[in-house]
Amino acid sequence: MSAGLGPGGTGEIVAFPGKTAASPVGFDREELTRILDLYGRMVAGGQWRDYAMDFDRHAATFSAFRRAAERPNARIEKRPTLRNKQGMYTLFGEHDQVLKRGSELSNVLAPMERRLVKVVED
Repeated sequence: MSAGLGPGGTGEIVAFPGKTAASPVGFDREELTRILDLYGRMVAGGQWRDYAMDFDRHAATFSAFRRAAERPNARIEKRPTLRNKQGMYTLFGEHDQVLKRGSELSNVLAPMERRLVKVVED
């Protein structure tokens, strides 16, 4: 009897068939820096106070809140499966309406950055 084999065993290990577990989608460093920079400016402008991030197999989501107990004021979602269709980034408004879609994060964040622009009178 060989070492490590039980009675009647062949000693052959067979992998279980099926899909491997997909890793969650996330934001890379450059994307997260851009999003958190916008978040910081919105906090300084008094628009946002809290945020949450969610990562799963299909999408990465950044939600910004006016108050922690409310619905998100804005939600930025990254879905790589939509990369070649509508663009993988989507900006959702407070009532889950799609404000902007695209393949470049800077263009998708533009409507939120416009909120920071204030008219200064002389």
